[in-house]
Amino acid sequence: MAAYEWMLLPTLGSVLLCFLLVPLGYQVIARGVIFADLAIAQWASLGTLAGATGTYFVLSQDLAGASVTSLAFALLAALTVQLILRHLGEAKEAGIGILYVLGASLAVLLVSNDPHGAQVLQRAASGDLLWANQELVIATAVMALLVWALGYWAPGWLTGAAFIPVFAIAVTYAVALAGIYVVFATLIITPLIVGTLHKKTPVVASLCAIVGHLLAIACSVIWDVPVGPAIVVATLLVACLWPVVSGKRRYTQ
Repeated sequence: MAAYEWMLLPTLGSVLLCFLLVPLGYQVIARGVIFADLAIAQWASLGTLAGATGTYFVLSQDLAGASVTSLAFALLAALTVQLILRHLGEAKEAGIGILYVLGASLAVLLVSNDPHGAQVLQRAASGDLLWANQELVIATAVMALLVWALGYWAPGWLTGAAFIPVFAIAVTYAVALAGIYVVFATLIITPLIVGTLHKKTPVVASLCAIVGHLLAIACSVIWDVPVGPAIVVATLLVACLWPVVSGKRRYTQ
């Protein structure tokens, strides 16, 4: 049993990540800006890379486990998303797509002279949740508590101007904890399939996402596969099966 104690922190981080991102995903889908989260996540990752170089940017300090430069870049991307939503109308998804590909291209250019650049980009995309640190897990817990508390006591914030900045900060810590793929999958998959298609609450969608995350972590440990892509696949699989399983359970009762 003691041999698996190291899994407690990534498991807790994974659960907290689901509670943080799933309710935000409902609002992202409701706003019709599915790829805004991907663009902001990409810019948060770009900020991490930029801060790590120490050559072009001086904001290399961390704030509760996340790079200050990463936070700055994510908030810059959030501001740009706000401007896109306000001025581009029906072309908003095209504008957000441009923002994403610009961030991805800048990331490639930033590490182009690094002999390990390909591994750095892969780590930014796939993340490494199994090596979660305590600071990031605590920050994720605080953010998740804030999101649910605001949703309970001040639900109007989700549709107001405050949503995008809070969303950007949440995504920054989520990307630092788990990588771009996991953030996008957790934000979109269960809110879309369990929430939008099957009209379930964020609590149910969060639990569904947690099952997918934990299944992926177990598979990653047992078969030594990358945890980030495993979470994407497992979360999609569980989300697709969840309505079937829950429907059969109700029928048998």
